[in-house]
Amino acid sequence: MSSSSAESDNTSDNSVPTFTSSLIFNVVVGAAIFVAFCILRPRFKRVYAPRTYAVGKEKRSPPISNWPLAWIPAVLKVDDDAIVQRVGLDTYMFLRYMRSIFVIFVVLSFLSLVTILPVNITGDGGATGLDVLTIANVPSESAKLWVHIVFFMVFVAWVLRNIFVELQVYTRLRIWWLTNPSHTSKVGASTIMVSSLPEALTDSDDKIQKTFNMFPGGVRQVIVNRNCSDLEELVEDRDSYVATLEKLLTSYAAKSEKLYKKSTKKGTEYKAPKRPTMRESKIPFKGPKLDSFEFLATKIGELNRKIAEMGADPEQFKRQSSAFVFFNKQIAAHMAAQTVLDYKPFSMNMVSLEISPDDIIWSNLNLNPYDRRIRSYISLAATVGIVIVWTLMTSALTALVSVKNLRKIPGLENMSDSKFFGIFTGVVPAGVLAIVMALLPIILRLLLRLEGTTRVSEVNLRLLNRYFFFQVWNVYLVSIFTSSILTIATDGLKDPGSIIDLIPSKVPGSSTTILTYILLLAFAGAAKEILQIVRLALRYILPLLFAKTPRKICNAETPAEFDWATSIPTHSLIFLMGFSYSFIAPIVNCFAAVYFGLFYLVYRYQFLYVYNDSNWVTGGLSFPKSIKQTMVGVYISEIYMLLMMVAKLANNDNINANAILRIIFPALILLLTIFAHVYINDAYMPIINYLPI
Repeated sequence: MSSSSAESDNTSDNSVPTFTSSLIFNVVVGAAIFVAFCILRPRFKRVYAPRTYAVGKEKRSPPISNWPLAWIPAVLKVDDDAIVQRVGLDTYMFLRYMRSIFVIFVVLSFLSLVTILPVNITGDGGATGLDVLTIANVPSESAKLWVHIVFFMVFVAWVLRNIFVELQVYTRLRIWWLTNPSHTSKVGASTIMVSSLPEALTDSDDKIQKTFNMFPGGVRQVIVNRNCSDLEELVEDRDSYVATLEKLLTSYAAKSEKLYKKSTKKGTEYKAPKRPTMRESKIPFKGPKLDSFEFLATKIGELNRKIAEMGADPEQFKRQSSAFVFFNKQIAAHMAAQTVLDYKPFSMNMVSLEISPDDIIWSNLNLNPYDRRIRSYISLAATVGIVIVWTLMTSALTALVSVKNLRKIPGLENMSDSKFFGIFTGVVPAGVLAIVMALLPIILRLLLRLEGTTRVSEVNLRLLNRYFFFQVWNVYLVSIFTSSILTIATDGLKDPGSIIDLIPSKVPGSSTTILTYILLLAFAGAAKEILQIVRLALRYILPLLFAKTPRKICNAETPAEFDWATSIPTHSLIFLMGFSYSFIAPIVNCFAAVYFGLFYLVYRYQFLYVYNDSNWVTGGLSFPKSIKQTMVGVYISEIYMLLMMVAKLANNDNINANAILRIIFPALILLLTIFAHVYINDAYMPIINYLPI
């Protein structure tokens, strides 16, 4: 046997201890965190149940009893209507998506375990370790490969059926949300934000109103944005003085109460503490000492007068190239958002619907359209550069913890025989990937803001796509398949004709890495999400040190917000991993089902009792992006099936009509999926963003 073959066999043999070590480690860690949550939940309502008191009454969830497991039936018995009412359409569609993917993998698990898995086990292909459970154990000439093809067709049909059903539900709910009186009564429902206005329009509100009066119902009001930087500085100074005064007053009141109680206890006369003093100059020791209360109150009063005077005369502020147009009818706003408003390049080309002041990135409203275009090119170039850097970095980190490189270290030549080796290879690579990928969203979000994106929700929706691309490329294709690709490339350089032959044996071997990654996120990831250990520290330890005023204490009580832009792509990635290996290694389906089942349960609790996403109100626009990412997973899976059958054909010495048909059928599946995708885009996507007439 060649050295490469022996090395491959050793790697396969290591797959069982690697998998079992990862399973045991993640189950133990997840169970420990889960038990900790059940114990801590009744004791720390500020972290684990802020929605029972810190939101509006109509949005509150009823308190749960202190029994450790009482939260599970409490969240499962809440019906869909109550979820929509309490947490909104965005959250409901996200929970519905998680539930549908869970159901998909439950069905796939059952079908694959009773059909494909027995075929793989009895394939007699000479595979070892966990590869016995994969398609690598089925010989290339075996007619049993038809089982994989037939049931993969069933898998794809089942996924597409669920996508169609969920899109039908979403489009109905989307129209209901847009036309619901609770939404249409809001000013933002019938308002558009227009950027890149030409100078001929920015000079006069009447001209803008005349331009948009052609739409049904006409315009109620036009507000052109102005350069209020001087006013903003005054407000920031005033807020700084207010925060300082609040801190001093709170400290003085606490000290006074302490002295009063002490004097009462001793029976002595109460003496008020000395009032704090400060200097007006920011330079240390310069100027006379002043009474802090009087000085700060005087400064706040002066700034309030200046702010009121400047605000009373808006004409003194320079008009800028963006405006808000308030229509009398909601349909007019939706029609205006779909209309080409000017013949000049980039003029009035950015029109936004469903406006909320808290959602606007005010510094990006008035960028020159050409400046915004240049920024987008720079951002794209930077993103490509980050792709390259992250690819090299994740590949290097993965290589550092690979079997081959660990054995090169003196003293670790026989590491594969130790128990530590299984734990190390089963946990560390997945943990390294998770840590590295956690840094990426910060950089991508910054780049999207620098592009000139005008709304926070738009930044997050665009980040959904970019982060998913990075996840697929760096986690799935680069990190997980690094060993397989390097092996195929290395052996292929020696014998180019063997590249096709290596695919059926090497690609299934990556199923162990996929399993360990899904295990890490399923057990430890879901448990970490519900325990909220970081927020536990931030909400209890840090407030004791820094929350010294009623305002800061109140802010500490505000429920946390969910990170939509990074969480959704991660779940889409797990779907891709599970579905792409649904026919290669059926056992992956079971752990994908566990992953989505656990996260669905956890998220039901988190959204009903913890998260408050009042600032994320898009009417479920993240759901179509989840569907698109799901379709990416379907396409990659179909390409895998096609390549696998081509590789099996190349390894088959007896090429006949049966072997050729095994290539034709996966190609037909891919073609039919393209037709289904085109239908989805034509039938559903046009009615998602805008209100039908």
